[in-house]
Amino acid sequence: MKVYDKVKKFKKKYPLTVAWRLKKNSEVVEKHLNNDEVLHYVFTGQKSPKFYDFFSTCVVAITNKRIIIGRKRVIFGYALDVIMPYMFNDLNVRTRIIWGRVCIDTVREKVFVSNVDKEAMPEIETNVSKYMFKLKKQYPQKAETEK
Repeated sequence: MKVYDKVKKFKKKYPLTVAWRLKKNSEVVEKHLNNDEVLHYVFTGQKSPKFYDFFSTCVVAITNKRIIIGRKRVIFGYALDVIMPYMFNDLNVRTRIIWGRVCIDTVREKVFVSNVDKEAMPEIETNVSKYMFKLKKQYPQKAETEK
């Protein structure tokens, strides 16, 4: 279980990050990884823009093809969000007193991951930006390829 190992390492390095049920959330991401995908970076937090929401834990994985955000629901089912390179617009990080918030701006929506240890913000920004910049070069805009 490579996703769980990476997210566990992240949580140990940044213990102020608010996250629960990491193994279950990691299983959701792991289930949707394709055989040809390479896992580059994993982090966790609450998939919500609100700092007081402690019950929306998600695992965010950056692969060589996309960003995958997985959440296991408490009773049954799960939620999965996938951000393809051509959908990625921008990344914003904000820090507060204890936690930080990551905003992944896509063509259709903004995805927020909050309650992340503020010390992790530079590492998250570097990894997400580096891989998405590389992927956007590799996979041109969808509109350009359709012309």
